Amino acid sequence: MAGLEELKKKLTPLFDAEKGFSSGSTFDPCDSYTLSDSRTVNLLSRSYGVYNINELGLQKCTSWPIDDSDHSERTYRCASHEMRLFGAIGSGASSVVQRAMHIPSHRILALKKINIFEKEKRQQLLTEIRTLCEAPCCQGLVEFHGAFYTPDSGQISIALEYMDGGSLADVIRVQKCIPEPVLSSMFQKLLHGLSYLHGDRHLVHRDIKPANLLINLKGEPKITDFGISAGLENSMAMCATFVGTVTYMSPERIRNESYSYPADIWSLGLALFECGTGEFPYTANEGPVNLMLQILDDPSPSPPKNVFSPEFCSFIDACLQKDADARPTAEQLLSHPFITKYEDAGVDLGAFVRSVFDPTQRMKDLADMLTIHYYLLFDGSDELWQHAKTLYNEYSIFSFSGKDYVGPNDIVSTLSNIRSTLAGEWPPEKLVHVVEKTSMSRSWSGRRCDSCIRLIYCWQSIPYMRRWCTSRWHAKF
Repeated sequence: MAGLEELKKKLTPLFDAEKGFSSGSTFDPCDSYTLSDSRTVNLLSRSYGVYNINELGLQKCTSWPIDDSDHSERTYRCASHEMRLFGAIGSGASSVVQRAMHIPSHRILALKKINIFEKEKRQQLLTEIRTLCEAPCCQGLVEFHGAFYTPDSGQISIALEYMDGGSLADVIRVQKCIPEPVLSSMFQKLLHGLSYLHGDRHLVHRDIKPANLLINLKGEPKITDFGISAGLENSMAMCATFVGTVTYMSPERIRNESYSYPADIWSLGLALFECGTGEFPYTANEGPVNLMLQILDDPSPSPPKNVFSPEFCSFIDACLQKDADARPTAEQLLSHPFITKYEDAGVDLGAFVRSVFDPTQRMKDLADMLTIHYYLLFDGSDELWQHAKTLYNEYSIFSFSGKDYVGPNDIVSTLSNIRSTLAGEWPPEKLVHVVEKTSMSRSWSGRRCDSCIRLIYCWQSIPYMRRWCTSRWHAKF
């Protein structure tokens, strides 16, 4: 195994025995922030204006201090009181991501929560907000729905499109490797997003990897996590920072040299290699030192030519060239034979993702969504409440006070009486009912999931504080 001393010689500008890895001239868009008496966070940036974020949403202004002549460029109304949280999606070093229902739009969103008081996280936050809110709805990029500040927790929440299929890292944990036609169709869409970032926004993502390539159950793949992306003045500009996931870093970045858009192409090539072969091409479990030496010294990895198509191998080889200038651009890769080969093959990405996705998780998502909608109706007007009848069929069962009620007429009649009796108070016991027994079939594998969605209405012990419960459910195979 190559030793630490050898790495020090190779990476002298980068490695310092006392301080570890240096970050170079860090791109710092967030110069400072203020917290006003109106419970509004003002993220200040000399280059990009001011982002005002409070409990009602986000507003971007062009200058600081704000005066009467200044007009906001963009406003995103996405208030904290309009969200109903129901479950965590995941967490990382700088943020926690939760699922939430946005009540006005009846959409499930992903809320990414970041602490505003930590400088490093604040810089990533502003970078991500700037990237997302200034980009239109673009194929291959996760949609931005707004942001809001929660004073009690000191957190800013970024509301993003909920990608219910997870990430490509999740897919290959289950599927091992993804078929070439599916990968071709997926990466065509991802290349559109990357081409937009590079060509239109002049941004280097700097953290392309399977975990940051998300997909939904409709089969739409999208790039996410723009917290460490860097803006360049033009297509010829270069970065000089050491941030991102070392595992997918290009050779020029590891050498701490200036880099640009080709660094993302290298990372994309490694991600495609891993998704197609089911294996990461380097030995990553022997520590970052050995990993970086492999990337610098070993020949660029290439898929087995006797297993994979010439088009797939050619695409990987083009992306993983050691010379950054020799790598094609994202726009050029869109016309690569690996991408064009399957354009008319009728690949159904949605069917593939659903075949991999755990049907019990899908049933849980549906049950969560149904629960929130149901109790919005329960607490709503009489006119809205009448729509609840459509949730039940003749086999639905509702249990309350030791009695069972069957069918939509009996159930809604009984629940209407309970609504009138409660009049905004909490019930003395749980309201438990089976809404409907449903079946989901998995088109690719033939497996079948029979699930029973049960709604449970309950409250916290704190007076007047209702809890929006996750549905209770069970499944059998």
